[in-house]
Amino acid sequence: MPVCFFVSDLHGCRERYGKLFAAIERERPAAVFLGGDLLPGNFGYAPVGDGEQDFATEYLPGSFRRLRESLGQAYPRVFLILGNDDPRAVEEAFLATDAEGLWTYANERKIRFGTYTVCGYSFVPPTPFALKDWERYDVSRFVDPGAVSPEDGTRSMPVSESETRYRTIRDDLAALVGDGNVARAVFLFHAPPYQTVLDRAALDGRMVDHAPLDVHVGSIAIRRFVEKRQPWVTLHGHVHESARLTGEWRERIGRTFVFGAAHDGPELALVRFDLDDPEHATRELL
Repeated sequence: MPVCFFVSDLHGCRERYGKLFAAIERERPAAVFLGGDLLPGNFGYAPVGDGEQDFATEYLPGSFRRLRESLGQAYPRVFLILGNDDPRAVEEAFLATDAEGLWTYANERKIRFGTYTVCGYSFVPPTPFALKDWERYDVSRFVDPGAVSPEDGTRSMPVSESETRYRTIRDDLAALVGDGNVARAVFLFHAPPYQTVLDRAALDGRMVDHAPLDVHVGSIAIRRFVEKRQPWVTLHGHVHESARLTGEWRERIGRTFVFGAAHDGPELALVRFDLDDPEHATRELL
């Protein structure tokens, strides 16, 4: 299979998007995966602002339309999810563009891609941030010191109390895959797995109410899922500083190749990988 691209956490930076679109035009990948936190705006505070709506309805669809017109049959499959800084109120706009065929909105879906299956999942464990559209309890109703419960904070659109209070990332993943074989699956997550090189946050020495903060902020449910089910490749973002702090952007969990594209500098972090040979994946800052 030709090369695939993976990027995440572009946060509406048009310079980064410009670099991504230029690389797509130049290298013509088979697929492009976008791992959430795609929009500009208020970094986790509802309501949705004009910047997010314009980006979701105009800039991103328009940019991908121009790419499709330019590339024709070489236009890649585009898979994307939203992240915890992307208000859920824009989901309808992303689904409308999905219906146009410009991209595939992958959250909580299983999609065939050649001999592989792509699964997407946007939700992250509770964070300290206010916007809770894409937050879930992880494996229980425990909330780390310093984090805000999914039952608190703000939302860009209403959800039921039962969803807010009782749904967990663990249960969502079980419902998404059921008993199916995921040995040839690619999982597009926003959150990284817990206690890996991808979830290391800059929280060293910080305390809340005399309780030390865990420097690993990833999902226990995702970590356990990968360990038990062993998908082929998992893709992650969310923790911008992890690669800088650990010096690593990839890990192996059993047979699973685990890649991260979050980056805390001004550059675009572009992960290139071949699904038939992920061992030789690379990451370049553009």
